[in-house]
Parts: sequence; structure tokens; C-alpha cells
Amino acid sequence: MTEINSSPYKGSAQITREQFLFYEMRTTAKLICEGLEDNEIIDRIVEDNLFQYPTEKSIRRMAKACIVRLKGICDIDLVEAVASQSSETAKQICLYAMMKQYRLVWDFMITVIGEKYRMQNFSFSQMDVNVFFMQLQEQDDYVAGWSESTMKKIRQILIRVLAENEYLDDIKADHINPVWLNPVLENAIRSNNDDRALAAFNCFS
Repeated sequence: MTEINSSPYKGSAQITREQFLFYEMRTTAKLICEGLEDNEIIDRIVEDNLFQYPTEKSIRRMAKACIVRLKGICDIDLVEAVASQSSETAKQICLYAMMKQYRLVWDFMITVIGEKYRMQNFSFSQMDVNVFFMQLQEQDDYVAGWSESTMKKIRQILIRVLAENEYLDDIKADHINPVWLNPVLENAIRSNNDDRALAAFNCFS
């Protein structure tokens, strides 16, 4: 079992606050593409209330989270695509960025969703998510220490992410849909030597 201090899942529980953030990511990507510095981006988002959040503190926190996530993909072409491409393409890239930021999302998308695509098994249920977390708790002390309420919220977020990216028709769907990986993202994933991530997007060629 992985010890708490060395857990790759440290920080993953932050998705209970940060979640998928598509609108916020798109807004932030546009400001990055304008050539603004990080502090200028945050100030613009706050001053113009671009996220439509109730408090300045929450706006600043989410703006910083979006900047970190977008810069984590280390590819300005992908950031530009989030800013300007279709919602479908931009959402795929945002999902990849989320996978890169959170090991939990990375593992779930590859070992659960990717494996279903590999096996051509399109059935899906809450049990798939529960089994993933049970195995994770057995393998990792840090995850084992999460409260049941935290686990429940993360499970809900993962299912919402799948629905938002059209892997699921809705949060109660009992099957996953085949997805098509945009070539812009496929090329970037290969360039980043993240080939394992391709399975999450139903790409095995």
C-alpha cells in the first residue's frame, strides 16, 4: 500500500471545489492568448466578474486553478484551441488538462473508461466507479483516509465530467458512448509522450 506522504493522489480531493470548469477554462484560455501575465489575467477576471461568482476570493481561487491547469498541458496550441475551437474539441482538451492535473482523474479515465473501450464493453453503472474507489482505497493510505462524504462528492463529479463530455448521455445513463479524439489533441498527447491517455479517448491506433 502507498504511504500517505508519497501518495500520487495528494491534492486530488481538490476537484470537489475545482471540478471541470469548462466556461472558466475557456475564459482564462482567451486571456492567456491575449498575452496577459498571470496576475493580469486574475485581475481582469475579478474586475469584470467574468466567472459570475459571488465573492472575489472564490473568483481568484478559480482563476488561479484554471491557469495552473492550462499551463499544466505545456502546449500553447492546445490553450489556443480551448479558447477558439468548438465546444466539443475544447472540452476534450479541458478533460486532458484535468487528467494531467489530477492523478485520480488520469487513472479513472484510463483504467475504467479506457479499459471499457478496449474491451468494447460499453455498459456503465455506479458500480464501475465504486469498484475503482474500493481498489484505490486498498492500494493507497491517503485515499483510504478520505471521508465518505468526500468520496461521494468525487464520484458524483467524475460522473458529471463524463456526461459533460458526452461519454454519458446524462448522469443516470447505463452505457458509455464511443467518442472521437480530435487530431489536434491526439497529436499533442503523442508529442507529450502521454500515449497511455489515448485509451481514455477511445483511440488505440
